[in-house]
Parts: sequence; structure tokens; C-alpha cells
Amino acid sequence: MTARDQWRSGLGFILAATGSAVGLGNLWGFAYRASQGGGSAFLLLYILIVLVVCLPVLVAEMILGRSTGKSPLIAPIQAAGNRWRPMGWLFVIASFGILAFYAVLMGWTGHTLIHSLFFGLPGDISEAESFFQSVSSGNSVLIGQFLSLILTALVVAAGIRGGIERLTRWCMPLLFILLFVLAIWASSLSGAWEGYRTFLFRWDPNQLMNPTTIRNAFTQAFFSIGTGIGCILAYSAYLDRRNHIPREAFAIVSMDTAVGLLAGLVTFPIVMSFGLKDVISSSTVGTLFISIPTGLSAMGITGRVVAILFFSLAYIAAITSSISLLEVPVASMIDVFGIKRAKAVSISTCLVFIAGIPAAISLEILGNMDAIFGGVLLIFGGFLLAILLGWVTPHRFEEDLSNCQTPGNVKSILKFMLRWIAPSVISFGLIVSLADLIQQWTTN
Repeated sequence: MTARDQWRSGLGFILAATGSAVGLGNLWGFAYRASQGGGSAFLLLYILIVLVVCLPVLVAEMILGRSTGKSPLIAPIQAAGNRWRPMGWLFVIASFGILAFYAVLMGWTGHTLIHSLFFGLPGDISEAESFFQSVSSGNSVLIGQFLSLILTALVVAAGIRGGIERLTRWCMPLLFILLFVLAIWASSLSGAWEGYRTFLFRWDPNQLMNPTTIRNAFTQAFFSIGTGIGCILAYSAYLDRRNHIPREAFAIVSMDTAVGLLAGLVTFPIVMSFGLKDVISSSTVGTLFISIPTGLSAMGITGRVVAILFFSLAYIAAITSSISLLEVPVASMIDVFGIKRAKAVSISTCLVFIAGIPAAISLEILGNMDAIFGGVLLIFGGFLLAILLGWVTPHRFEEDLSNCQTPGNVKSILKFMLRWIAPSVISFGLIVSLADLIQQWTTN
């Protein structure tokens, strides 16, 4: 990597990496999965997975990127030889596949934002469902997908400092401000406490052993943090040697989890205040594109303003994640073929658009892509990271932490978690996730 291909500051990296982690999965997936998983039981599983598994794996991914200075495709080979080439391809395929369907969701979000801004909100559930049908079908889907990818490509083509860091320096503080304001507003709704109690504080211990809840907790944790798909690895390749990786990893995990919880504090009061519980519980898209617009429409102009702010927030979260996903294949193409960034961005964007067409025309395909690329492959990528840095090249993990003057007790805890806890816990989550998915596919 050349000197110009580095982050301007540690804060710039943290904001960009947090932007990579914070996305529609926080605003959309967290609310739905919490409602499905018994509230507090899901939340407990989620936080445990984040702290015990995702945090040390995130540190390992950051170390792999910084210590090799290579793209996600090349970094595993650089670290442990040719036999680890499939891991590099896994990163590229997973990020590519996620962006393919993620751009479709971005298009839906942008469409809903524009409609809220210029035409208003649906008056009831029936009208909201008809609106979503128009958003998720026809030529408008492909147009939204295409425009979202073009916007993503323009940022990535501008480079690390001029594009990605510049965007996230503005967007991430704005995202937190908007989310905090909306959470305060939602707390004033008549059904706020009932929403918190029903979706967050409700305790159902049976859900702790429910395979679907376990799969959702693993998927939400890995998808939300973004480790296991090479995005953080790609960003970490531009890190300075002086950056304190454990501290920055903890900051990323903390901010990402805070966004998920704040999003719940916005969504759940709206759902309960306007009697939309059945919608959020029965549909993965019901929360974001049906229940929220329907509920807010009852508040007149105030609800419309809130809807505009909320979907602006959602689109900001989406774009900060999409640029990190596109950076994976772009950085890999630059590394392998030595081509200019602009050319790599153009080729990658065209391929992602083509790969996302099936998701654009079929909700079932989109859901399956989410389950495979955004669930199973992502969790498997985390498992490989734990094995590579914890067992195959542990010296790389230790040396990098020593070079950034990590305290000995912190280094020992992270190493123990990476070697002994993360692989077994991730293996369990991966087996349960695969079994639950297969059961769902065979019974539907």
C-alpha cells in the first residue's frame, strides 16, 4: 500500500469501520429478530455472541488486514500460504453476494424516502402493503438498485481518504444524531413502554434453545458487526502500525450495538402505539417498509417529518455499509490485476448489478441470498478467521498486538477467546443455522 492509501486518522478508520458495521441490519433486522426471538432472550444471546465471539474475531480480521497490507483475496495467502486461497475467495464471494441483494434493499429505502418527501405516507395497512408491492416489483426496483450502486461506486472510486473517509466523517455523526432524536421522540408515544416491555424486556427462556432464535442471534451479530466477509479486513489494510486495534475494535462493536438498541427504541414504540404488532412479527420487511410508514401516517405532518428523517437515517446507514462491501472486490482486483481503482470499481459495480437482478425480481430469492451470503457464509468466514489467526499463524496475532503496545492481560484474554472459545461457539452456531435453514426450506 502506498502512503496516500492510508486513513487520515484513527478516528477516520473507526467511523468508516462503524459505518461498515451499521446498516439496514441494525434498523431492520434487529427489530424483526428481537420480536421473533422472545425479546430479552434474543438480546442476551446477541450480546454474548458479540462480546465472546465477534469481538476477538474482529480483532483477528483487523490484524490480518494490517499485518499483510493486502486485499481480502490475497491476505490469507500472504499470511499462511496457497492452501488458504479459498478463504480469500470466500470473502470476495460473500461480500459480493451481500451487496447484490443489499443494493435492492437500498433501492427500496430510497424509493420510500422520496415518496415520503414528495407524496406523503400510506393511510392504512392495506395502502402500505400496496405501496410496498409497487416498491418491491417492476422497473422501479431495478432503477433503485442501479442508482444505489452508482452512488456507492462514486464514493469508492474517490478512494480511501477522498471518498470513504470523507463520507463517513459526515454521515456517521449525522446518523447518531438522527437516531438519538428519533429515540427521544418515540419515548413520548403512548405505547412506548408497552413496546419496550413486549419486544425488549419480555423474557421467554424457551427461546434460548430455539434453533431459529439461535440462528437469528448469530446472523444478526455477524451481519451487524460485519466480520467474516472481508470488509473490515479491506479497511484495515490501510491502517497505520500505531493504531491500537483492540481499543478500536471495542469502539466499533460498542457503537454498532448501540445503534441496534437505539433502533429498537425507535421502532418498538411505533409498532405498539399504532397496533402494528402482527405486521412486524410476520414479515422481515414489515417493520421498515409497512409498519413504520403506516404508524407515522396517523400523526399527520409530524409523522411525515419523522418518516423523512427515519428513512434518511436508513439510507445513510445503507450507503456506509455498501461502500465497504464494494471495497472488497475492488481492492482485490487492484491487488491481483494491478488496474486503476476507477476501472476496478466500474467492473465490480456492473457485475454486482447483474448478480442482484434475481433478488430484485423475487422476494424469495432475496431472502435466500440473505440467509446464505448474509448468514451461513458470513459465520463460516468468522470461523476461518479464528482458526487462521488463533491456530495457524498465532505469532502474527501476538506480534501485531505487541507492536501496538496492547496490555498483556488484554492480549492474553483475546488470544484465549480466539483460540478456545470462538471456534467451538461459531461451529455450534453454524451447525444450528444450517440445520434450521434446511428444515425451513424442506417444510416450505
